[in-house]
Amino acid sequence: MSQAKQSDKLELIYTIFCDDVRLEVGNKLSLMGVFQNIMVQQLPVSLIKFAVVNHWQGEGQHLSEVRVLSPDRRQPVVVSQPTQFEVAPGGFADNISFFVNVTFTEPGRYWVQTLVDSTLFDEQPLIVLDERNAQGPETASEAVN
Repeated sequence: MSQAKQSDKLELIYTIFCDDVRLEVGNKLSLMGVFQNIMVQQLPVSLIKFAVVNHWQGEGQHLSEVRVLSPDRRQPVVVSQPTQFEVAPGGFADNISFFVNVTFTEPGRYWVQTLVDSTLFDEQPLIVLDERNAQGPETASEAVN
């Protein structure tokens, strides 16, 4: 089966940003420190550990890569090593990319991109704000729904 046909059968169900992920008994994932924005006292800031969890449905063997781009999309902040994952027909798979010492130098909307088989599959915004820039219209609610 060609890569294009396999990718047609692949669906990204969700992407979650968090501080850490642990594999528990029973093949359960424990996600620690789930977030969608980063609010800090001042920039630059370095995250000691940062994880991106992608939950896939579909089928086939694929190569996944996650990268975080600067707000202007011109500079990669960090890029994961490509990792292989397989989804059994009718099943699902979790692909977790860990990053260490990721530095965000300026406020703005960063882009977390997921590539599958070297092609852009999905991207999610990651808003980074410091206290000085937190009053702008881009600030998202801190409410947990």
